[in-house]
Amino acid sequence: MKLRLHSNTVRLRLSQSEVSRLAETGRVEESIQFAPGRALEYVIESGSVPEISATFDGSRVRVSLPANVAKAWIGSDQTGVEGKTDTLRVLVEKDFVCLHGPGAEDADAFPNPLATKS
Repeated sequence: MKLRLHSNTVRLRLSQSEVSRLAETGRVEESIQFAPGRALEYVIESGSVPEISATFDGSRVRVSLPANVAKAWIGSDQTGVEGKTDTLRVLVEKDFVCLHGPGAEDADAFPNPLATKS
């Protein structure tokens, strides 16, 4: 799962296996180790929440999706889902293979729909 933070936007991009894990377990979690005992965790969960949201508690970014939104997105060819809070835009997207040349991190990415267009 890739985390991108930019201009009051939180974006998570999930690989095929991570989308499958979200469908099966309702949760995907990753972390970045900055130093021993100092990590930033980021989590996406689906469940009984009223809308797409994100929170930060000082060490964990948590993105929450309503279960029906997650299920519809996972089962479709829809690229992503989006939500907004008073201060933040939240995007959750399927991670596509890069068009400029696939790399090792693209091994589990979704096929890029733009790759087949002329």
